[in-house]
Amino acid sequence: MLKTRVVTAVVLLAVLLPVLYFNNFYAFALVATVFFGAAIWECFRLFNPGTQSAHVIALLWTAAFVAALLTNRLDTALWAALSMALWIARFAPSLKFGLPALGTPSNTLLSLVYGFAVVGCFVAIVDLFSTSALYLLSVMAIVWIADIGAYFSGKAFGKRKLAPSISPGKSWEGAIGGGIAVLVIASLTVLFGGPALAETFPARVQQAFGWPALIAVLVVMTAASVVGDLFESQLKRRAGMKDSSNLLPGHGGVLDRIDALIPVLPLAALIGSRL
Repeated sequence: MLKTRVVTAVVLLAVLLPVLYFNNFYAFALVATVFFGAAIWECFRLFNPGTQSAHVIALLWTAAFVAALLTNRLDTALWAALSMALWIARFAPSLKFGLPALGTPSNTLLSLVYGFAVVGCFVAIVDLFSTSALYLLSVMAIVWIADIGAYFSGKAFGKRKLAPSISPGKSWEGAIGGGIAVLVIASLTVLFGGPALAETFPARVQQAFGWPALIAVLVVMTAASVVGDLFESQLKRRAGMKDSSNLLPGHGGVLDRIDALIPVLPLAALIGSRL
């Protein structure tokens, strides 16, 4: 399993790093589109286990995404605001109140709504990359640091379960530890990053709004990443799936890798529009 994970990671890096390094928008848009189509395909499989039409739905959504991308009709502010509204009004509350039963009209509607959230995530990815590859990576790094910090904090101190019926391995101590890790590393980036890291997301937020605002933004983003992770875990548990797919051997599916990013990236894009 470890060998498979490493090989997959190396292949992904071999594809992604040149695209990011050379800052070619069209190459990046192509890669983003491929991942978007995979994420939509997995999304509708999670909502409709055993469906035979997920690939058709994914192709239609991907074609619409490409058309909007190529004609420059992706309104980042609109999609970011819509995504935030959906997470606040529908997805986050489901962690307490549960999901509709499979095969019901409510479930079909929710699958479409979550599809919109996935669109919002990828619109934000394109928007953040248009600022710079470093800017995009600095937002993603917030989620990665929160996840790594939560893992080690949970292992060391975890006692109080965060959502035992959804993800028994997650704890409040882990979530708090992840948040602290984000605050510490982001602060060090701002204080000691110098010109090389002056255009990262934390540095730009601090420059524009000050330290209290940066701390508040990072806490909200960390909390949003936890909600995104738990929501996908809830979908997989209901569907009886361990992973969203096996597209990434050793890592599961695309949604397994971006679940925490889905609510965070639109939030970052929305905040970034004010910088």
